[in-house]
Amino acid sequence: MRKKILLLVILTGMLAVLSGCMEVDQDITNESTGIWNVYFVYPLSWLITFAAESMSENYGLSIVIVTILIRLVLLPLNIKQLKSSKAMQEVQPELKKVREKYSSKDAKSQQALQKETMELFQKNGVNPLAGCLPLVVQMPILIAFYHAIMRTAEIKEHSFLWFQLGQPDPFYILPIVAAGATFLQQKLMMAGNAGMQQGGQMAAQMTMMLYMMPIMIGVVAIFFPSALALYWVVGNIFMVGQTLLINNPFKKKMEAEMGGNKK
Repeated sequence: MRKKILLLVILTGMLAVLSGCMEVDQDITNESTGIWNVYFVYPLSWLITFAAESMSENYGLSIVIVTILIRLVLLPLNIKQLKSSKAMQEVQPELKKVREKYSSKDAKSQQALQKETMELFQKNGVNPLAGCLPLVVQMPILIAFYHAIMRTAEIKEHSFLWFQLGQPDPFYILPIVAAGATFLQQKLMMAGNAGMQQGGQMAAQMTMMLYMMPIMIGVVAIFFPSALALYWVVGNIFMVGQTLLINNPFKKKMEAEMGGNKK
């Protein structure tokens, strides 16, 4: 869990640095050069523009559609993440026993702990890094999406609902919704992972993530263009639906209660 938090901080820093240091003041076109522009930014810009022109230049709706397409492409990775989280939950009792067995902090015990932990993971098909993979894949897409929004001139000139796509939401509605959807999605993930709700260091770290992520998303969305905040809102709502469909915590809780009553 510590590695996930560290990775999140590093990738967030990369987002801030790349967003500030790259050519955000230069419009993206089919004549733009460089690997980043040609293979990452321009394809997203083209896709947004193509979808918008197909719908009477509705760039807001285009961003919604492109966001859903991105989430559908990432769906297999997110399913893998959920399965990895479930597998990790199932090995927690055995993992606890291994940690108690090698509770000493000397080098020999720690080496034995690492060896037996890896054997336990391999035996149960658990990959502790699988949960980080979707984040690693999504971050470059998010950075490229940010550049596509900032550097596609047509987007800045259009509005959607009550906001201008190229400007921050003046009423802070999108940042609030983005933070709320992020919180709900994190909460559902925790609810579906009962092994992490039994106290201890992991539970404390998950609780920190539960509040840290929505605050980070909300604060960034206040200052970034509304088009990017719209991407976060749609993406997080999609993730909430995905979690309910694939790993419904309410259904699991009900089944657990029914099983307890039968006993």
